[in-house]
Amino acid sequence: MAAGWDWGSGEGLLGLDNPEEWDGALERGEDHLGTAAIGLAFNCSLEEASPRIVRAMRLPDAAQRGFAFTAAGTAARLNGELTPELYAALRAEGPGGKSIAVNAVDDTLDYVPFRQLPLWLKWWKLVSKVQDKLETWRLEATYAVSDVWKALRRRP
Repeated sequence: MAAGWDWGSGEGLLGLDNPEEWDGALERGEDHLGTAAIGLAFNCSLEEASPRIVRAMRLPDAAQRGFAFTAAGTAARLNGELTPELYAALRAEGPGGKSIAVNAVDDTLDYVPFRQLPLWLKWWKLVSKVQDKLETWRLEATYAVSDVWKALRRRP
């Protein structure tokens, strides 16, 4: 165990601030690399953390891959930008609602200025806004019909 991180339990890894320690843990086949990638996003520069986050997105363990995408969202929140490699990894995973990257994409859309987004993410932002508006209208119409139906049923 080095400098307060426990690779076996994952304890302390959110404080990981040493990219070389992450690299060594990857070579040793340690667990909790996705968790540690979040630590790197919090404690290192985007340039240092980015390649490790991308590698963590390819881990065989689905939970740790999920944490890697959380790390990407964290990086977007903290830096107001992502690297081209992180954008490519998000695009490869897909931005849709059933994607493991959905929260990272949402964080990126919320915290990275629109003008700095790659074209595919600008389009996704527009598509998702239209989908949200259509869903709002559908729900409003459904509630209105339900209210009318209830009112008609109460009439003698």
